Amino acid sequence: MSDSSDARPVDPPTRAERKRARLARPAPTRDARYDSLDLDALRKMRTQLGDEEMRVSYWRRILQARLDVLQSDQPGTVDVADLSRVLADAPSAHRRLANISMVSAEEIAPLPDLAALWAREPDPKDLVANAAVQADLVDAEARLSRHRHKLHEEIDAVTSELIARYREDPSLALIALPHQHRSAV
Repeated sequence: MSDSSDARPVDPPTRAERKRARLARPAPTRDARYDSLDLDALRKMRTQLGDEEMRVSYWRRILQARLDVLQSDQPGTVDVADLSRVLADAPSAHRRLANISMVSAEEIAPLPDLAALWAREPDPKDLVANAAVQADLVDAEARLSRHRHKLHEEIDAVTSELIARYREDPSLALIALPHQHRSAV
């Protein structure tokens, strides 16, 4: 039996290895679930799914931050009033995806049942009530994570459908360009 401390970390794949792996994947194929939708409907669906994913991710971060505050060893050191401002700025800190739009906390409506959960105020003197709030926050975060995972799967499926259609007829990709760019091509 080997000791886990003997294990060497595995280097991440190189850019060339990632490219080879991407090229080795089979090309996306059409999915009968989307046969009744035209390209505009598919694009609109993908945009709506992306918007929903952004909203779910935002509320997931909110819940995780609230859990962090409730679970911190020094609850008096965290300024909960600044939480909304910090979380609203979070997308600008990541800057990982250029197409994510910046939105403020006021523009993202709460998901069902989260407003009531958010309104529950912890009481440092009531450990039982605080444990119940934490448990409910953990449960809500887990449900949001599952929902977010399903959204990612659906976004991937719609994107694959679009790619499959573009591969069948590359001229369809031109429809996505603004009219003035289509004329120049």
